[in-house]
Amino acid sequence: MLPTRERAEELLQEAEHCNPGPWGDHCRVAAHCAERIAGKCAGMDAEKAYIMGLLHDIGRKFGARHLGHVADGYSYMLSLGYAEVARICLTHSFHDQTTDHYIGKFDTTEEEFMMIQNALRSVTMDEYDRLIQLCDAMAGVEGVLDMEERMEDVKRRYGAYPCEKWEANLALKRRFEDKMREDIYQVVEKDSFRP
Repeated sequence: MLPTRERAEELLQEAEHCNPGPWGDHCRVAAHCAERIAGKCAGMDAEKAYIMGLLHDIGRKFGARHLGHVADGYSYMLSLGYAEVARICLTHSFHDQTTDHYIGKFDTTEEEFMMIQNALRSVTMDEYDRLIQLCDAMAGVEGVLDMEERMEDVKRRYGAYPCEKWEANLALKRRFEDKMREDIYQVVEKDSFRP
């Protein structure tokens, strides 16, 4: 089950009141990208993609956590009955369904970490999981970024960016460009869209 677009926007606004910061606009950019790309891909629902993109980082509602935001978002969305969004909160950070290449602090409790690992092992990723991973890698807070520039920025801030994750993001870009048969940056209005 998914929330409506309106309810998803309310959830994000409520979350921003709990933990103000630029992360909300990052989510809006990811949602815009997801909606635009899904709208060009046969068999994908643009509205569903928008909602998933908008809520992928909803765990940030509970504070400034790194890996913890994954556990928080997953648990929060499950508590509201939004299992599909919960899955996206979980999978958006893990291209290979493991925590091996996670970028950021491992700031979870042991219980949260085990929950993440168990859930990752049991999930079957689909095109929406892959789409939100892609959009997360393009979404800045002021608009759409060149993926390689965003990955370089993350590398500067965290000191590293695993080669496997870098290559996986570029492969996702090619995958969706092949599906659309269009340049991804034109589809997502890289040069003009602002949240």
